[in-house]
Amino acid sequence: MVEVLGTDLVQALCEEWGIAAEARPAPHARRRPAPSGTPLQQLSQWAATLHPDDIPCRVLKLAASQVLSQIASIRAGLEHPLGRMLISAFGHPVQSDPKNAAGVLAALGSWLNLDDTAYAGHLSNSTVAVPLAFAYARRLDGLSLLTAVVAANECAARLTAAATLGPLRGQSAVHTHLAGAVAGRLHAERAPAPVWENAFGLAFAMPNWPLMRAFLASDARLFNTFTPVRTAMDACDAAEAGLRGAPDLMEHQDGFLARFATVPLPDVITEGLGRRWHTETLSFKMHPGGPGIDAAVDCATEIHQVLGPLHPDDVEEIVVEASLYTLFAGKRAATYVTGPGSPLGALVLDVPYPVATTLLTGTFAVEDFSSPRVDERRRWQLAERVRLEHDVDMTRELFRSEAPFGEAVREAGPLAMPWLRDFGGDELVDLVGSVEMDGRDFSRSTKATGARVTVRLVDGRTVTRERLIPVGAAGPDTRARHSQLVREKFLAVGGSHEVAESVGRLHRMRARGVRRWVEAALMD
Repeated sequence: MVEVLGTDLVQALCEEWGIAAEARPAPHARRRPAPSGTPLQQLSQWAATLHPDDIPCRVLKLAASQVLSQIASIRAGLEHPLGRMLISAFGHPVQSDPKNAAGVLAALGSWLNLDDTAYAGHLSNSTVAVPLAFAYARRLDGLSLLTAVVAANECAARLTAAATLGPLRGQSAVHTHLAGAVAGRLHAERAPAPVWENAFGLAFAMPNWPLMRAFLASDARLFNTFTPVRTAMDACDAAEAGLRGAPDLMEHQDGFLARFATVPLPDVITEGLGRRWHTETLSFKMHPGGPGIDAAVDCATEIHQVLGPLHPDDVEEIVVEASLYTLFAGKRAATYVTGPGSPLGALVLDVPYPVATTLLTGTFAVEDFSSPRVDERRRWQLAERVRLEHDVDMTRELFRSEAPFGEAVREAGPLAMPWLRDFGGDELVDLVGSVEMDGRDFSRSTKATGARVTVRLVDGRTVTRERLIPVGAAGPDTRARHSQLVREKFLAVGGSHEVAESVGRLHRMRARGVRRWVEAALMD
């Protein structure tokens, strides 16, 4: 299935491919002129000319894992009844029209919250989906695909980070995908920088703002990435035809950040281009649902191994201690989650249901979000015994890590205080304390969305497990074994061993090999 390139560059990449943590330049890093102009213009000039030589091998290797991980998420979406409805409306994700395929791939990979995240944003829904669609249609080789993914990551993460201290975050920050889709497509098409500038300006001219009622209570969640990706495709077509966008749209007083950011951070759009790789902040989602359920599910898995399947009548209470971030999301979903028949948009944000399910079965999978599993009475009986509590230390560690918004708070410094107060009150302001930039380059980034789960049984026994960084989240363990983790994720959703094992050679595949690999990954 795999055809490989025989260039000196790829030979150099192959020699370093197994070195995931060494922080040094790409093997043939080029000297590039400094970009100039507005933040959008600088970002466009840098990304349009990004070459594999410019990217450290450890970052390309992360991108390869990201591709396989997101394909696993897409496969999961394909198998769900709502995913099949989406396909009946818009077609299979492997199709000849790359613009339509990009939207379908984005939607299928996003709505079960099995998509990968970074500082900042749920990137992969666009930054993998769109390059994948265009690599397949435009017959790109594997190295070109990975470079387009990295370019899209860097653009989407930076533009999202600039508005992270605002009212929208996580999956509700759907403007992430305006940036990711524009960058992913235009890098695959090798478009010149002026086209990028105009496409970004046009895509962000009327940015999407989701309504929480629709997001949580209906099937509209399926469109949280589909719609901005489609908007971005139109913006690219318009820019290629000669239409112009406003180059100062990000920072202008009537522009994007003025509306979407409580604390605008325009400088992060261009900070450390070619040095600070946001791709290195990737967290790989090992369980559906979130944000914040991952560590709790990891803990529940360990408790199940000790206690075995629990009967609801044997449990006095289950306490989940977590950061404000987890409590915030859980509170928004709780009013919509009422047992069997709860809307999926809210259920994927719920904490009690996945924790109860994992304590009963030992695992939590996408099938647990659909009938007949979601209708099982004992799951809901056990979920009623779950109680969430705030853990101050976990909130402190959350803000010390880069993702999901600790780095944005450091970038803002004292200006972040009103946003912190709005998010968690004076207690959070005091807890975070004085913050300032420290010049970190993301090579040791973390995402500390921890949890402590305690099960108290009626017979007096108590079992507790705690995890600060979830399995797959940014941190030392993930940097060391992300390739292994995403292979496990892909195999768990029915993917083939051949596809899983060959992702390590994706950077050496010729165009024909990439097409065959994509077909095998999504159509078996």
